[in-house]
Amino acid sequence: MSTSTPVAAKTVREAAEAARVAAARLAATTGAERDSALRAIAGALTDRAPEILAANKRDMDDARAAGRPQAVLDRLAVSDCQLAGLTDMTRGVAAMADPVGTVTSGSVLPNGLEVRQIRVPLGVVGMIYEGRPNVTVDAAVLCVKSGNAALLRGSSAARHTNAALIAVMRDAVAETALPADAIQGVPGDTHASVTELMALRGLVDVLIPRGGRELIETTVREAAVPVIETGVGNCHVYVDEHTDMERALSILINAKTQRPSVCNAAETLLVHEAVAPAFLPRALAELARHGVTVHGDARVLAAASAVPSAAGEPVVVAATEEDWDREYLAADIAVAVVDSLDSAVEHIRRHGTGHTEAIVTESQSAARRFVLALDTAVVAVNASTRFADGGELGLGTELGISTQKLHARGPMGVIALTTTKYVLVGDGQIR
Repeated sequence: MSTSTPVAAKTVREAAEAARVAAARLAATTGAERDSALRAIAGALTDRAPEILAANKRDMDDARAAGRPQAVLDRLAVSDCQLAGLTDMTRGVAAMADPVGTVTSGSVLPNGLEVRQIRVPLGVVGMIYEGRPNVTVDAAVLCVKSGNAALLRGSSAARHTNAALIAVMRDAVAETALPADAIQGVPGDTHASVTELMALRGLVDVLIPRGGRELIETTVREAAVPVIETGVGNCHVYVDEHTDMERALSILINAKTQRPSVCNAAETLLVHEAVAPAFLPRALAELARHGVTVHGDARVLAAASAVPSAAGEPVVVAATEEDWDREYLAADIAVAVVDSLDSAVEHIRRHGTGHTEAIVTESQSAARRFVLALDTAVVAVNASTRFADGGELGLGTELGISTQKLHARGPMGVIALTTTKYVLVGDGQIR
């Protein structure tokens, strides 16, 4: 039985006002109290898994009835295994060091005044996100750990799953020293509720949109609340002239096919012309074997003529200009042959989104040039783009990959949900 106040009875403003009160209470809690709440959430996710899975089945049935594409269904689905993963993640975050109160710098002035810069919570964090119900748990857990109140506005397609997850977490938190309103769903399923949330400057300290290009651009353009921009992932894999073919093929296939519907999946392959004759036939055949449609330039189309088609389908279709800017989030990839590393960098600068770029090379000089030349949140050398992930990088989980330069960049873990303040300790000094 739910023990927390039903959020659905509130307006968006009322939910934000309640979050503001909760944030003030959270700021006074200890790391041990917040970790206790996280362990309670982990236990509740396990104990109440059947109702969460039942709610997800309702969303999945509705999505199938509406004819949603497979990529949407993949992002929407919650399984026993995924719930177990969320439970493990929650316990893992609880075991991490407390970021709140950490001294980032300190000194003593000549007049004896002690100066410390410490980490503090942001306050009320609003999340606007599409599709993935796991973000509901990721955001709530990271906010609780960092002492922030979470206002969560997920996709209407996941309304039942998100509501169940939020109810479970609120009930768990209500049994601890933390206020239940530390975790709230934003009331309403229409865009009007999102618009109202974006206007609540002074109640909401920061908004973090996570989803497609349209959602992110709309939030950045229309929000009165400060926004941390998470990026669309048009991620590239560049196969250099000095490359290990087996390594390059393994990285490409992992980056594209391990989970195509996520933002750190590869969407474009660039191949140096010196290795294209040897590498492309193998790469195209392997991509075809994994059911990936290749959108290739003229040189890729020519190379495809030597590759048997898969199940009667062409290995390659002609790329359009739009393909170089596409975040497919599906079993598609754009492929081009480039004349040099500089050409690859120029292509990425023109079409990339500042998310994650990868180079496969045996040349330390080429790797160094690639890393220095690209202004992007994550650069991978001889590794898959799929490692651009908070969990993989030891952050526990993440709220998204920030592609902006102010406050936070790259995978956003608990540290990214804090700011700092200066604490001055004296014994009567005056200026």
